[in-house]
Amino acid sequence: MLYPLSQTRCGGVSAATMGSEDHGAQNPSCKIMTFRPTMEEFKDFNKYVAYIESQGAHRAGLAKVAANDHPPEGVEATADYDDIDDVVIPAPIQQVVTGQSGLFTQYNIQKKAMTVGEYRRLANSEKYAAGILTGILHSPAPGLRRPERKYWKNLTFVSPIYGADISGPCTMM
Repeated sequence: MLYPLSQTRCGGVSAATMGSEDHGAQNPSCKIMTFRPTMEEFKDFNKYVAYIESQGAHRAGLAKVAANDHPPEGVEATADYDDIDDVVIPAPIQQVVTGQSGLFTQYNIQKKAMTVGEYRRLANSEKYAAGILTGILHSPAPGLRRPERKYWKNLTFVSPIYGADISGPCTMM
């Protein structure tokens, strides 16, 4: 799970990840860091978030928290997330991209709060349906650059919405 952190202090964010043993001096390169908490550490998730921020993970703005194969004691693993439809996403973000000829500008618009159920309906709507991307990702045309070109070409038509700033993993809500 990628977990948004409270503060971003770097201009750019690298997609590379670092293992939990290589955090360096407060993450000066602002890379997205990966953490693998033990069961004991995972029991108090907010305390663990404070720990990963103390390691410099906040400098990238988010961190990857890879849980063990088993959920913490008292938390049921679930194959579907219908039981979290009432969880509120306080600040969904709409990513708007404008540009042409290889030069693009991206900015975020904070939308009004919505529930996970409302977000699910939006994500499954015709406008945001994954079928739009299927043609992009599974293009029969040769070459690896074609899907990338189609992605950038279509990104200016439909602005994706992200459910950002939810505290804790969904299994703990």
